[in-house]
Amino acid sequence: MREGMQGKAGIGKVAIHGREYLVAVKPHKQGMVMYTLHHAAEIRTIDQIEELRDVRGKVNPAEMKLARQVIESSEGDLNLSDYKDEYQEGLRAIIDAKVAGEQFVAAEESAPPKVVDLMEARRRSLDQVSSGKKKTAKADPAVAAKKVTNIKSAAKSAAKKRKAS
Repeated sequence: MREGMQGKAGIGKVAIHGREYLVAVKPHKQGMVMYTLHHAAEIRTIDQIEELRDVRGKVNPAEMKLARQVIESSEGDLNLSDYKDEYQEGLRAIIDAKVAGEQFVAAEESAPPKVVDLMEARRRSLDQVSSGKKKTAKADPAVAAKKVTNIKSAAKSAAKKRKAS
């Protein structure tokens, strides 16, 4: 890296996929890196997003703990080869089918998924992950009911003895 270039970036425009993007170009090791940026008109403050106006400022400690558990359970080294460009693969399959003279039929759209409680879904997910790590004892309902019955009858007997004396 040349002297005086550290911490500096060139700003410009580039056309990608028929659209013009604002970019920053920065030196990095033996080459350069280009970052796509947003124009000022594309950036909104939180106050401008109606859905976020009602979001409370403080985080519930239980939600924070749950978020940390989610992050810790999926923490690991990044391997970009694990991620595939499914759009490109699907497009390639359509093109190959057309070239081969085959008729490509798009899959029917299914009904939209039902809305789920995100916190409950996270809890279930964490329970599944941690189920292999910790075993919890399950109470037998019949045994629990029998214990409650025994406690009630003992309490009745004690009350009868007190009345008798």
